[in-house]
Amino acid sequence: MGNKRKYQQRAGDEGYTLLELLVVLAILALLATFAAPAVLKYLGSAKEDVAGVQLENLAAALNLYRLEVGDYPSTDDGLQALLTAPKDAASWNGPYLEKESGIIDPWGTPYVYKKPGTDRAYDLMSYGADKVAGGENENADIVARK
Repeated sequence: MGNKRKYQQRAGDEGYTLLELLVVLAILALLATFAAPAVLKYLGSAKEDVAGVQLENLAAALNLYRLEVGDYPSTDDGLQALLTAPKDAASWNGPYLEKESGIIDPWGTPYVYKKPGTDRAYDLMSYGADKVAGGENENADIVARK
């Protein structure tokens, strides 16, 4: 019986079978399926928070513009008046924003500015994730509060 060798397993040679690896991958995929919506929800919420802060900064810049020029920019001049002097703004002392990206919302759309506003001197808002007026939840408009 002499020449048959018995397979001896050495320490450190243990490994995982293909089936075990597939089971682990399936479990990870299942966890990712449940985790992804929660992560995306927080990402959307963060963009809404950023838009709110940017709207506050724009409102402050508009107020400074008004103090120096005497009135808010016209709807035609829009928020661009915070970056470059309009033709009719002799006492313009800007720019009132550091970067042009300050007039773009987190979804890549310019903020909406209208003067006069519905019930105040101006309306300032972002149309949100869907980029159209109205909407609910994550698609709701984000409006500057004064």
